[in-house]
Amino acid sequence: MLIEDEFRVNVPVEEAWSVLLDLERIAPCMPGAQLQEVEGDEYRGTVKVKVGPITAQYKGAARLTEVDEAARRAVIRAEGRDTRGQGNASATITAELTPDSDGTKVRIESDVTITGKVAQFGRGVIADVSTKLLGQFVENLERDVLVGSSADESTAAPAPAGGGVIVEQASEIAGPAPATTPPATTPAPPSGPRKIDSPEAEPVDLLGTAGTPVLKRLAPVAVVLVLLALVLRRRRRRRARG
Repeated sequence: MLIEDEFRVNVPVEEAWSVLLDLERIAPCMPGAQLQEVEGDEYRGTVKVKVGPITAQYKGAARLTEVDEAARRAVIRAEGRDTRGQGNASATITAELTPDSDGTKVRIESDVTITGKVAQFGRGVIADVSTKLLGQFVENLERDVLVGSSADESTAAPAPAGGGVIVEQASEIAGPAPATTPPATTPAPPSGPRKIDSPEAEPVDLLGTAGTPVLKRLAPVAVVLVLLALVLRRRRRRRARG
């Protein structure tokens, strides 16, 4: 199914673009998601969803498959499987950024494929849930990432004017420079995935997120279960009487 949406962030397009490409920074902003490890250009983790008493956990990976710097366009491919083998999900997400006054407009196009229990809700409900989750993601992104990056830039100490000249003059006054120490050998990067120490995410409550549409779809299922329970009770009573 194809799901389209858009949102706006209150930062210039250049800053929003650099944040979008940093999957390690933005992954924790997605409700229910926990980033666990990174290997090369692949980011691995879990996403938890909850439907009433049922909790499903998808374990998967995401990677940037296309980056167009000039057009401010990026494509992310994500795939995941239910850890209990009850379904899987995959998505190709295309994001396009355009300047919007002093902020940035982000257009999202997601081609999503879902199987298993979550797929029973249909396109309308899943699109509604996706829109609400995207809204929560944007709120978390602006609060936890974008505001912090802007503050860091504004508080950074400016480089002293003519810094190179001052250092050179000081060295002449102090006398000859000491013998240089050979640079330390840079250790080889560790092999294998790099573990991410991130807190466990709370599952996304689909009933609480989608509201009435999901409840309407679950109502017939609940009725069938109640009728089935009544039939079983009657059969047990008849057997007991016999």
